This record gives sequence, C-alpha cells and structure tokens, in this order.
Amino acid sequence: MIRSIETILVDVPTIRPHKLSVATMSTQTLVLVRIQCDDGVEGWGEATTIGGLNYGDESPESVKVNIDTHIAPLMIGMDARNVAAVMAKLRKTIQGNRFAKCAIETALLDAQARRLNIPLSELLGGRLRDELPVAWTLASGDTQKDIAEAETMLELRRHRIFKLKIGLRPVADDVAHVLAIKKALGDAVSVRVDVNQAWSELEAVNGIAALEAGGIDLIEQPIRAENKAGLARLAARFTVPMMADEALHGPLDALELATHAGADVFAVKIAQSGGLVPAQQVGAIAQLAGIELYGGTMLEGAVGTAASAHLFSTFPSLAFGTELFGPLLLTEELLVEPLVYQDFMLQVPNKPGLGIDIDRDKLALLRRR
Repeated sequence: MIRSIETILVDVPTIRPHKLSVATMSTQTLVLVRIQCDDGVEGWGEATTIGGLNYGDESPESVKVNIDTHIAPLMIGMDARNVAAVMAKLRKTIQGNRFAKCAIETALLDAQARRLNIPLSELLGGRLRDELPVAWTLASGDTQKDIAEAETMLELRRHRIFKLKIGLRPVADDVAHVLAIKKALGDAVSVRVDVNQAWSELEAVNGIAALEAGGIDLIEQPIRAENKAGLARLAARFTVPMMADEALHGPLDALELATHAGADVFAVKIAQSGGLVPAQQVGAIAQLAGIELYGGTMLEGAVGTAASAHLFSTFPSLAFGTELFGPLLLTEELLVEPLVYQDFMLQVPNKPGLGIDIDRDKLALLRRR
C-alpha cells in the first residue's frame, strides 16, 4: 500500500546564467517526490520545470501544492504495485498537471522496479542501449564565451553536440552568432538551435534559410507552439529538420503532428508528456510515422535525468541523441554516486529502480524550508 507522499522543493544555483527567449535562469528549483510504501520500499520522482510560469503552465510551487492537497489524498492506501491503476485514477480525476503526474508515475515505477530488483528500463520493455549521446546547450548569449565553452567540452570528451538558445535578439544577430560558432567548431561537431517559439513564421523563413545554408543540423520550435500548421509549412519548405518541442504535450499532440506531417523530429520530454508511459507512447507514434526522436530535458536534476535515460534507452531509434545534461548545469550534487558522463555519453544506470541513491544529508541542507 502507498503509505505517504512527500513533495520537496530544492533550490540549486546553476554554474552560469542559462538564457532562453522566455527567461534567464541562475537557479533551478528541483521538485522531488518521495513515495513510501507499507512494504518498506520507497520510490523517487521529479517534476522540475524550466523558468516557472514563463515557460509553461506549472510552477514548482503549484506542483507541490497540487500534489500535497489534491493528488496525494487520492493515492494513500492504494496498491503501490499496481501502477497502472493508480495512474488511471489520477488521469481520470485530475486535469492537466502533467509534470506532477510524471513525478508520481516515476516514483511508483522506481519503487516497483526496486521491489522486483530490476532496472526501471525493464518495466518499459527493456533497454536497447546502455549509453546515450548527450548534447550541451550553449546559452550565455556571448559568442566568444560560447565558443570557449564548447571547446572545453570537446577537450573533456563530454559533448560533441551543441544546441544554441536563440530568439532574444534580432534574427540577423542570432544567425550571425550561431554561424560564427559553427565556423569556429567545424564539421566534426553537430550544432543545432532552439528558438523557444520566439520567431514569427516570416522571421523563421528568413532565419532558417540562412541557418540551413550555414550547415546547422536541426531547428527546434522556431514559432509559437499553437501554430502547428506553420511548423508543418516550415518542415515542408526546408531540408534542415524541424523539431517539435513546446507543441508536443503528449500522445494526442504527437498523433496530430504525425498525421499532418507537422515535424521531422520529436523532442520527447517525460514531464511535458505527462509521465514515462505517455512519453513512451509519443516515441511509438513517432516510430510508426517515420519521425525521428530526440531525448529532451526540462533541465531536471539527477532523478528526472535518470528516469528519462531509462526510457530513452528503450527507443529503437534515437537519431538526434539526447539533451540529458541537467545535473551538469547545477552547482550541487544530490546523489551519493553521481551519474556517469564519459566519452560524450551518459551511462544509463543499471542498478534496481532508477539506479541512483539520494544523498539525504545534502537534500536536508538544500531543501526549501
């Protein structure tokens, strides 16, 4: 039986300002959920957001209030081993709250996999790979700083895929910034851009034409999420792949985009999809429609990153790699043994459950009072 559900806010400074078109982050608030069961097993999940309400319709504080006030009382006393029944009840009773539901589902699956003494990936059909390519986001906004940062990552053999956050400046300035970085780094690395919905469709046409000519590999969510028809027009017009991110809030959006050839690539995010199982459905729809996959992030800490890694390890194809660098952006480590990043890859944990152990002393020190 589910005995207790605790929601914990943890404020962690980032190693440098992280600039998006919608917000600049210098601190990330992790939302951790711990579920304790009558048999002594516990599970952990995460519901971390980017930039709070600047980015989406859930904030760390709203996630905590809604879990504590509305979601947890529905779950107490239910059979923790029957994850599907618990989640069916929540999805029927609670509207929206995708991030909160993701944390709950992750914690239940973590507990169940620990109970069965298997990695969480095995509950999702089984992994096809033990390591995942990881992109690094260059988001200082300063061209020379970004070039130096990328060169450091290459020397450390940590990343050879780089995604640039743009959209704050005029299109021509952003394009010049991106192409200068691409020229400096050369053809041995992949350079992509994430516009975070900042451009109009006309701006996107002009900007993407220049980026495509300059050898950029991928364009993420250049226009407003609700303009799905516009994204489809851009996908049809250009050779460089268009990736849906903010337009993709789970399986129904995935089905609509796939039906109308609305994107070449899906950025799969477990929180944005509403959980590991809905995110797996997004991946299945993409596979059936011939759409490529990219393992996205909400800049989660280690818990959400590990959960995402377990899911992404089960995807038959992951053509554009992943963006699971969230823990590397934080100044504090919350695990007893950190996740392993080496040779441009994240190693998928192989111990039971999520395969990680929370440092309880560090958590007690950093949690918001």
